[in-house]
Amino acid sequence: MAKQLNEMETLFRALADATRLRILGLLLTGEVCVCDIHESLKIPQPKASRHLAYLRRSGLVDTRREGLWIHYRLGKLADPVTAAIVDAVRHALTHVDTVHRDAARLQKTTGCCAPTPDDVTRAACCTPQAAALNVMR
Repeated sequence: MAKQLNEMETLFRALADATRLRILGLLLTGEVCVCDIHESLKIPQPKASRHLAYLRRSGLVDTRREGLWIHYRLGKLADPVTAAIVDAVRHALTHVDTVHRDAARLQKTTGCCAPTPDDVTRAACCTPQAAALNVMR
């Protein structure tokens, strides 16, 4: 019983941040690379990585490595109580205007694996050296 309460506390702490909720809103569409997350939310890449790490520790997101890049997706929750809470949050996020705007910006991204020549921020983020640092986090 105490373990389940601790897990719920961790879950609610993870959900108690607007940036993390916006990230979850982006992940409703499927896997997203950190480069696209920080670009869509208009936040610095280190901030996006920090929030993604928090969400990963709480079990809300899973990762998949593709070459040098890590892609994030919504996690699969085994506990039915936790899953019900997260399902309610996911449903609520579909009614938030900010989440819709973030998703629209996500649709316009080119993907971090293919930076354009004039995209200095993305090119700097997606160099093999920068990607290696993201993998180690």
